[in-house]
Amino acid sequence: MVSTSNVFSSFSVNDLDAAQTFYADVLGLEVDRTPMGLELRLGSGGHVFVYPKKNHVAASFTVLNFGVDDVEAAVDELVAKGLQPERYVGFDQDAKGIAHGPDGPAIAWFKDPARNVLAILSTP
Repeated sequence: MVSTSNVFSSFSVNDLDAAQTFYADVLGLEVDRTPMGLELRLGSGGHVFVYPKKNHVAASFTVLNFGVDDVEAAVDELVAKGLQPERYVGFDQDAKGIAHGPDGPAIAWFKDPARNVLAILSTP
């Protein structure tokens, strides 16, 4: 029977070493290497599995969302580490790349080394 006691998400990357460096050193996540890939340990107690795939195609959607108290500070920190915010048509993004929609949280998007989309968004 399916249980909710051990549910996790996963996504692929084309370079496991680059992903490990990025998620551990740039984003500061706890990362465990396993024989099959990487386990990203999240502050909530959950985890995400990242696996290598030779014919990897980057996700065109957000694979991880990072809720933060201060989106501007988080964007500044990531830019200082060499990342650049993604810009998308249809979103009113400020000079820092942060979208401030009337019905949603402040949000900015970045990509990991495998070009998967990550979001930084304000949480209440």
